[in-house]
Amino acid sequence: MRIARATRPDVAGLVLLMTRSPLLRRYGVTSRGARATLLEGLRERDLLLIALERGETAGFAWVITTRALDRAAYLRLLLVAEGKQSRGVGAALLREAERRARASGCRHLVLLVTAANRRARDFYARHGYRHAGNLPGFVRPAIGESLYVKSWPSR
Repeated sequence: MRIARATRPDVAGLVLLMTRSPLLRRYGVTSRGARATLLEGLRERDLLLIALERGETAGFAWVITTRALDRAAYLRLLLVAEGKQSRGVGAALLREAERRARASGCRHLVLLVTAANRRARDFYARHGYRHAGNLPGFVRPAIGESLYVKSWPSR
């Protein structure tokens, strides 16, 4: 598996990954909307990492770095293709996202996870993330979110 920074030619594969996700369908993600937000992320120089296995998109991570919240980066999305889950793709993407966030000077990585998604919440806990609170209806009125954070010591 190879992890690289996503570029404009990768957008079509990322759109397919997003629109095939049962979780993202709950959030109303469409091809048009996914394409628009991905292109916006690239324009804004967000960190979009793509995991490739034999030329096929296996997953991606989307990180927004900021000086807000004591230099926190926000993991907007970590998505692994159906059928590729529980094979280390998500863990590898998360490690690389953390490494790059730290290298850019961030002291924390924060993320939201659907409160009902026990598997994802357990995944982040195993990787050192701490549950910081719940945000019912924050992203969508009928969906509860949980806030997780991981901090690193100052250099």
